[in-house]
Amino acid sequence: MRSHFAMTSQNKQLAHVIGLGLIGSSVALALSDAGWNVTGEDANATVLKEALERGIVSAGELGESHALVVIATPAGTVAEIANRVLSSVSSKSLLVTDVAGVKDSIVSSISDARFLGGHPMAGSELRGFAGARADLFQGCTWVLSPTDATPPEVYTALHSILRELGASVVAISGGDHDRLVALASHVPHLLAGALMNEATKTAEQDPVLLQLAAGGFRDMTRVAAGDPAIWPDILFENREAITSTLDAIEKRIGALRTALDTNAREDIKKTLTTASQARRQLPGRALSSENLAYLRIAIPDKPGVLAEVTKAASDLLVNIYDIEIAHGIEGTGGTLLLAIDLAQRDLFCDSLTSHGFKVATE
Repeated sequence: MRSHFAMTSQNKQLAHVIGLGLIGSSVALALSDAGWNVTGEDANATVLKEALERGIVSAGELGESHALVVIATPAGTVAEIANRVLSSVSSKSLLVTDVAGVKDSIVSSISDARFLGGHPMAGSELRGFAGARADLFQGCTWVLSPTDATPPEVYTALHSILRELGASVVAISGGDHDRLVALASHVPHLLAGALMNEATKTAEQDPVLLQLAAGGFRDMTRVAAGDPAIWPDILFENREAITSTLDAIEKRIGALRTALDTNAREDIKKTLTTASQARRQLPGRALSSENLAYLRIAIPDKPGVLAEVTKAASDLLVNIYDIEIAHGIEGTGGTLLLAIDLAQRDLFCDSLTSHGFKVATE
């Protein structure tokens, strides 16, 4: 028997997005690309007008014909909006989800089984329409937080929709989500902000500092460029998990300071070694870390350099499993960090050297 939650985008079903910032607009574009008709709304009339003009959403009010509602508003407003939507639409086939960065307080405030909380681990330093992309969720992890009352068909239906958007879907309870994402996302954002603000304060007396801000500093502070308006709700909603994580980080920093004060060279080396090994084993590798070679390629700051490196890889059928750019001081180039199949390391290094690149391996 076909469930009333079974959905296929080929039927041009109707979705509604509430909140048309970066994530909401990207959800709307992604759903449109997947074959959905998407209407939307935003508390800011100017934002809605521009979204309609750009074709991000179509005009239309939420109604009984909608199959999906995605709430992309600040975390503190999600539960209220979700309950209002669920009480206003009687359709049993309606699915309602959200994209907020906290989950436990939201899912515990909504008892309607048609709601299933979610959180795409995706974003951009750009804000609003400027960063909205239909492919933003390709390959990203999208968390769903079902409760004991969530019907299996609700989870299956939403899981299927998100897979259409290219996301990798995982199920984590609201409490576990908040505890884990505090370390994976929330605390890194706070630390990036603290580091950036300290550098800015120092630069008031020593302007040359920001000219010395090379790859490591830029990598660590990148997320500080994100939209600050969305963070207070997230941080206060997840205050307990964040403060617990900050306590743990403070202990590690204290241990590092003690090691420096006591000249404990081996402790410092051990800490950096375990961190280096763990960093290489982050998810997303197509091969296990022991089968990967890591290359550091010095590159000048000029057009076409990255294309030259990737073309050399393509010519030799070398697959690049991971790529990062560590920027040097402004105008002096940087370092290209690549992870490739270990078996192809020597062949690729020889090719790069013949093209005039300086290559170091790890």
